[in-house]
Amino acid sequence: MNSKEFYNIIEGIVKEKRISYMDAVLWYCDENEIDTANVGPLISKNLKSKIEIEAQELNWLPKTGKLPV
Repeated sequence: MNSKEFYNIIEGIVKEKRISYMDAVLWYCDENEIDTANVGPLISKNLKSKIEIEAQELNWLPKTGKLPV
């Protein structure tokens, strides 16, 4: 499996189950008995960005400056 296929699977889980990207990755790993330490190389920049945005919204990471839109 490559990072694009993994991203598409996670994107489908997020839409189907209406959960966060981080929860979708953890759910996928749990369902397929995959160690979460092994999915790091499968996480694309796009998926990483979406997880980072969710973490900032939950105050798990410091927020970065954003320009007003």
